[in-house]
Amino acid sequence: MRRRWGSVGAHTFLIAASIAMAGPFLWELLTSFKSLTESTRIPPTWLPHQWHAANYHSVFGTVPFTDMAVNSVINTLARTAAQLLFCSMAAFAFARLRFPGRGALFAVFLSILLVPSQLLIIPQYQIMQNLHLLNTRTALFLPGMFSAFGTFLLRQFFLALPTELEEAARLDGAGPLRIYWSVMLPLARPGLIALGILTTIWSWNDLLWPLVVNTDPHKMPLSAGLASLQGQFMTDYPVLMAGSLMATVPVIAAFVILQRRVIEGIALTGTKG
Repeated sequence: MRRRWGSVGAHTFLIAASIAMAGPFLWELLTSFKSLTESTRIPPTWLPHQWHAANYHSVFGTVPFTDMAVNSVINTLARTAAQLLFCSMAAFAFARLRFPGRGALFAVFLSILLVPSQLLIIPQYQIMQNLHLLNTRTALFLPGMFSAFGTFLLRQFFLALPTELEEAARLDGAGPLRIYWSVMLPLARPGLIALGILTTIWSWNDLLWPLVVNTDPHKMPLSAGLASLQGQFMTDYPVLMAGSLMATVPVIAAFVILQRRVIEGIALTGTKG
């Protein structure tokens, strides 16, 4: 009976937490179909008296939503692909290769995690300015193509792999690059999935850097472009909610499709190292 009541209590808590987390998304969906007057009514109403689907059309007339969506996709794919490649190569070198100063150099890499990302905005902006990349799509993803956290995460996976596999590959005449690409990288798939998921979320939601490096709305991603819908004196909340919902749907759809891989990657990330 104690176990049964414990299970009931756990499920009750999980259901309540799920409702609490789904509440803002439901409010966002319902507000996107309201009128401006109804969205600011006090006390608030959940269901709109009249459904206004024109709010979604107004998003495309207010901001260049299609261009922003393309920029978000390019930024996310470029960052994710680059981090999976560069971080895995650096992680393999720190985990498997022996060279002088390896520990000290890895400590320098980890020290980057101690620096708040906001402190790096000015030097990164100056680099983009000197490269004449301001107001370009390249400036969105170029500074985020490498991650010290990603290197640390994948290094833990490479350290946990059996050394016998590497020794067998060396006996067959494989070099470090072949061992990395053909032996170690496929075995580190859970770590790559976990890093890819985290990088995708961070890249899609990145707001501060796109606002700093780009001022042209046609070169901004959705995260920064939708911020312009927030007015100084008045905000059209239904249009803002409609744009935010359309920007959120791709990430939710990707999670639903890759749900099993997401859970597997995160679970194995917690058990490695």
